[in-house]
Amino acid sequence: MAPKTRDLLISAAADLLDQGGLEAVTLREVSHRAGVSHNAPYKHFADKEALLAAVAAKEMTRLGSTFAALEADHSAPEDMLRSAMREYVVWALSYPARFKLVFGTWTTGTEELAMAAESSRTILIGLVGTAQRAGVLPSGDVERTAALLQAVVHGAVDLALSGHLAIGGKGHASPEDLVDDLLRHLRISATAATHRKS
Repeated sequence: MAPKTRDLLISAAADLLDQGGLEAVTLREVSHRAGVSHNAPYKHFADKEALLAAVAAKEMTRLGSTFAALEADHSAPEDMLRSAMREYVVWALSYPARFKLVFGTWTTGTEELAMAAESSRTILIGLVGTAQRAGVLPSGDVERTAALLQAVVHGAVDLALSGHLAIGGKGHASPEDLVDDLLRHLRISATAATHRKS
């Protein structure tokens, strides 16, 4: 089945974003890249930001699907969480413009983007909660712990993209290494807390 025009426009916008950042994404160039009339985008999106919100929603949905697949794999909770964080890093480093778009500032959101973001966030929080119940993460506010993991991933990716974090360079680590370091420290903390209680 041939892709729908809306999907073609989203794909074209994502490609342009990858190649030249936000400035490269114009509705005229998107329609040209998608092989449709220059008026076609306006039948599906109110403006450029609405189109970009659809790109961001698609990325969040893809990330959430990756998390869900890991959750369904029934691996050890720490392995699931590590894999999820590593997938997060791989996606962000592979598509830095999409990463910055998704987690940038939105002046007007869309229901599609809000739902995709909430869905992927819920799955991530579920992975964190499972790891807490298994004793490989400290107990406590599950959302706060998920935010800590995200903050480390985001910071590590930003540092790597700007050349301030690299194996054999600044920081002596990759973003994946820092994910592993954080999970190890959190596991040690969780184990110590369990021992103190017993």
